[in-house]
Amino acid sequence: MVRAATVPDGHDPLGAVAELPGVPEAVDAARAACEELRWHEAYRRRWREVRAEAGIRSARASAALDGARVPLDLVRSMAVGAPPAESAEHRTALGALRAAAYVEQWMPALAARGAAQLPPLGQLVAGTHRAATGGWLPDERVGRLRGSDAPEDLRGLGVAVSGAELAARLDLLGDVVRRTNAPALVVTAVVHGELLALRPFAAANGVVARAVARLLLTARGLDPTGSVVPDAAWAAAPNPYLAAAAGFATGTPDGVARWVRACADAVVIGAGEARVIGDAVLAGRLAG
Repeated sequence: MVRAATVPDGHDPLGAVAELPGVPEAVDAARAACEELRWHEAYRRRWREVRAEAGIRSARASAALDGARVPLDLVRSMAVGAPPAESAEHRTALGALRAAAYVEQWMPALAARGAAQLPPLGQLVAGTHRAATGGWLPDERVGRLRGSDAPEDLRGLGVAVSGAELAARLDLLGDVVRRTNAPALVVTAVVHGELLALRPFAAANGVVARAVARLLLTARGLDPTGSVVPDAAWAAAPNPYLAAAAGFATGTPDGVARWVRACADAVVIGAGEARVIGDAVLAGRLAG
């Protein structure tokens, strides 16, 4: 994991990460994919439709990574208010959809001027967890950091810290995000990887980490369209995703660099998914 507590004031806490082997090239590839996407005809007048469909597909892919594989048309029906069936899979998918909707409210409009104003990271993460788990997780665990109890998910990422240490680590991560001027891809990858490693909540940690990462891609300017779907890449290769996250959790330079490069690859693939969505919006035919 990234250790930034000893970085002196005036130095970028993620500067070293941005210079790891292969990371500058990965940043450039992700930026090029997002810049090319911006020229798609769908973003002239119909970017809101593209973003909305991207959120639905992102939620479906994120839920699939948590074992809930549901049809895309079903997730679309949930998005317009259809009640889900009483099953764990449908509950997870609805939670992922609500998390996607929650972070989208913080996304700036396409072509908006000025930096996006986000709440502090800890507040943002807790709000996303409430959106993802409200109604099925016990109230005393919704949006609240774990105490001494172990997380119920992502058990293959090593031992998770808890209690005061967990709270301190999340505070440190928020401070890193506030202080850094590293490329958006690097910031997003570090937050995504650290939330997976920390697993701050009892459950739904993966859904929260991926939703927050998608928001940061947009809020920090890499994907101003808000329609890149990196979750599609992760859902297509869940084992490599978890393996890369486990490598990041070791905190070694090689493990961190591999994770950041994997995140860049997911953005490139996610930009391709966004182009498919844009084509479908223009054609008036959203595939199931």
